[in-house]
Amino acid sequence: MSDPAKAIRVGTMVAASGGEAATRIGEIADMGFESFEPFFWQTTNGQDLAELGKRCVDAIGDRDITISTLGMFGNPLENDPLDQDTLQGWKDCIDNAHHFGATCIAGFTGRVRGKPLEESLPQYKKVWSELAKRAADKGVKIAFENCAMDGNWQTGDWNIAHNPDAWELMFNETPDDNLGLEWEPCHQLVYLIDPLPQIRKWADKIFHVHGKDATVRHDVIREHGIFGKHPFVFMRTPGFGDSNWTDIISELRLAGYQGSIDIEGWHDPVYRDELEMTGQVHALKYLKNCRGGAFIPGSGKYEGGDPSLL
Repeated sequence: MSDPAKAIRVGTMVAASGGEAATRIGEIADMGFESFEPFFWQTTNGQDLAELGKRCVDAIGDRDITISTLGMFGNPLENDPLDQDTLQGWKDCIDNAHHFGATCIAGFTGRVRGKPLEESLPQYKKVWSELAKRAADKGVKIAFENCAMDGNWQTGDWNIAHNPDAWELMFNETPDDNLGLEWEPCHQLVYLIDPLPQIRKWADKIFHVHGKDATVRHDVIREHGIFGKHPFVFMRTPGFGDSNWTDIISELRLAGYQGSIDIEGWHDPVYRDELEMTGQVHALKYLKNCRGGAFIPGSGKYEGGDPSLL
């Protein structure tokens, strides 16, 4: 019997640039994660991705765990050596996604550095029109993370897909059906944007979801504004931030989203370093609880997962 609750799975990201992805998956596969997103930062370091994919799948074994999405983060619009490594990494991830069982590649759009956002659009169209066709030919979707990477509309180094006004411009330039978003509420809260209406408007473009949240200190904003010396927002692991993920998951379900929410750790100011996995396991339990699950009479089991994790 299929588990309808797992139409939305809860997993985590796993670093892959150094060749450690399969080992890490094996280390944490029994902690209750239902999916993994292996990700590369700027370069694959020349790894054989077909072989890496096989090792990741072997590390999962017969567990009910999926790899739906790979991450390739960097700036593929510029010409520095690492930028060109990122562009090649996108091509390699698209070509080898099937070895992981993945159907989506996620990352940043890239950006013409130090220029207003609109000045990146010609290069964006040139690069992503080609990559979108390459991905479509292989049945792969591309999802742009909505992270500003400390940029804004006037300037930045990494990504233009950080604002809904930019999404309108981007998808007008590249109307390909397989180009969409890797969405999370955190980056919208950093912009003081209400995330929930955004899900309803952009649902058909949300291909993957990151499990990351934020805490907005409204008292700091009222006293010091958002450009003072006092931080007004902190990125948080789900369960510690401001978002009601029951509402988020409900909106995603209403919109027909099926896929993974992969936790993006390493940002929480409290649950980090030696407390990193403490925070991630809490987020895993919290998100599973928000997702819900139906008790199967007489079985002692929940369709939503192990009741000990709820």
